[in-house]
Amino acid sequence: MTSEHHGAFGEDAFGRGAERVARFLGTPQYIVGQTIVVIAWIALNAIAVALRFDPYPFILLNLAFSTQAAYAAPLILLAQTRQADRDKIQELMAEKRHDEQTRLAEGRVAAIKTETDKLTQLLESNTDLTRKDEELTEQVAALTRQIHGLLTNR
Repeated sequence: MTSEHHGAFGEDAFGRGAERVARFLGTPQYIVGQTIVVIAWIALNAIAVALRFDPYPFILLNLAFSTQAAYAAPLILLAQTRQADRDKIQELMAEKRHDEQTRLAEGRVAAIKTETDKLTQLLESNTDLTRKDEELTEQVAALTRQIHGLLTNR
């Protein structure tokens, strides 16, 4: 599921690029690559006298790291903000789905209660009819005995 993002930078190329950079900065490939570059940089400047373009204490390397950090930190914060916004939207959507499921469940419970109430009324009516049927059966039996008694006494 993709959700639109309308944060501080919207869904523009800069925001998407910032997220890609922030994701890349946290990968093992980036860490290994940067480590190799730093080792090569120091080796070239410490060993190869003719190739020294940044002698110890490696001020140019430190400047490169500072520049990288100056750009990486805001890009990472931007990516985190955008992710937090997406998480918030997903949470609201999940909450909405939960509320809808709750409403549906409450509707089902109400329907079941209505049906249960109807069945209870039918059971009570059936019980009442059965009682009346027994009373009428007893009355018919009593009348039959009376008639039988009158006919046999003659």
